Amino acid sequence: MQNRLKLINPSLKSSNKLPKDKMHNHKNMDINLKNISKIEGHTHLDVKVKDGKVQYCKLKISENKRFFTQAVIGLPYQQVPTTMSRICGTCSSAHTLCSIEAIEKALKLDISEQTFKLRNLLAYAGHLRDHAMHLYFFCLPDIFKKDSVFDFKGKEKEYIHDSLHIKEAGNFLSTIVGGRAVHPPNAVIGGFTKFPTAQEIRESIKKLRDARERILKIIEIFYNDNSSFIRKTNYVALINNDYSFLKGYIKTALGTSIFEEQYGEHLQRVVLPYSTATAFKWESKDYMVGALARMNLNKQNLHTDTLKNTFKYVKIFPSDSVFHNNLAQAIEMLHEVDSSIEILRELEDSIEQEAPIKPKIKAGTGIGVVEAPRGTLYYHLDLNNKGIITHANLCIPTQQNIIHLEKDIAKYVEQLIAQKKSKETISFEIEKMIRAYDPCMSCATHFLRINWS
Repeated sequence: MQNRLKLINPSLKSSNKLPKDKMHNHKNMDINLKNISKIEGHTHLDVKVKDGKVQYCKLKISENKRFFTQAVIGLPYQQVPTTMSRICGTCSSAHTLCSIEAIEKALKLDISEQTFKLRNLLAYAGHLRDHAMHLYFFCLPDIFKKDSVFDFKGKEKEYIHDSLHIKEAGNFLSTIVGGRAVHPPNAVIGGFTKFPTAQEIRESIKKLRDARERILKIIEIFYNDNSSFIRKTNYVALINNDYSFLKGYIKTALGTSIFEEQYGEHLQRVVLPYSTATAFKWESKDYMVGALARMNLNKQNLHTDTLKNTFKYVKIFPSDSVFHNNLAQAIEMLHEVDSSIEILRELEDSIEQEAPIKPKIKAGTGIGVVEAPRGTLYYHLDLNNKGIITHANLCIPTQQNIIHLEKDIAKYVEQLIAQKKSKETISFEIEKMIRAYDPCMSCATHFLRINWS
């Protein structure tokens, strides 16, 4: 945790306050952000400005190749979910569930209603703890004009306790359903290997109810945040009638609606010569995925209890301000709690010890699509007639947002220069924008080292 919350920007280190802005006129500058640690590796950002206009903006992901798509080739299908969950510690449940869906589709395996409910709980638990970490530890210090949560004083410290209680509620739910807070071993092809007891379900409901009251406070805070950057764009998300994250159809803000299996007809992989990570476009244009996309496209299907308590906040959407991604995540936390409580109540006295359904082994192709915390996650897996993986292809949410993020940074820098903001303010605002995207980075609140020339 100490490394995740380490302050790197020396311009902010001594004051424990955000930079005070003065009128400046910087129309020619280079912005170089070096060694930004991420979950998948490291990132640099280079921005060149001439005559007040950004000449280029490049997010240079320099991560080491991890070869997960190659590692699963030759493995029996049963080993894929536990292997792919290791791609990410915070998003492990999403990778587990997406790979399971792809394999079950390839084998044409239908699961029980109870299994689907338990998988929804596992997805909600993962989103809940992930959003809590992002909003409280990475974003909230900016609103309180502090470097990090370690600088919180007085009543501000209550939010640290709130975050830990919310995260614990998510971890506990993941543990009783999936077997662990991360890398859940109980979720397997065809079902689950272990099930929560009635006592564990009641304890989980109690923790979620406690978290609910705390979440309402953080929603109000992000609603009152006046950070804003507006750019009309396209949004893409998996949509359904209950705002769950595992089934549905793919919808865009431009009106396109497609089946999950058709995603490859619309997504184009883009090789970035300056980055070790590829990017993606939707129908040859940049687009955005994540909580903001989900809220813009599907807010009417939030849980009824959530809508009752968040009516004035939800009215903001659809929004074209990237900073409202934080508010969308906060509202989603309440939805995840309300939806989880409803499912747990249904299962409390009726859960059955179902053995996983055994599929008939056959060759096939499966497409898995789920909403991970940061956006739509795609899995494409091919199996031979012995159930061995012969091909794997993934499309990660952060990869889908790379080009969109670069364009937003470029336009935002130009806007800040036109407003004659200081270099310190511009660098800080770039940090805030990247945080608002919530990319899958391992670093914490102040994670950018700025070199100005």
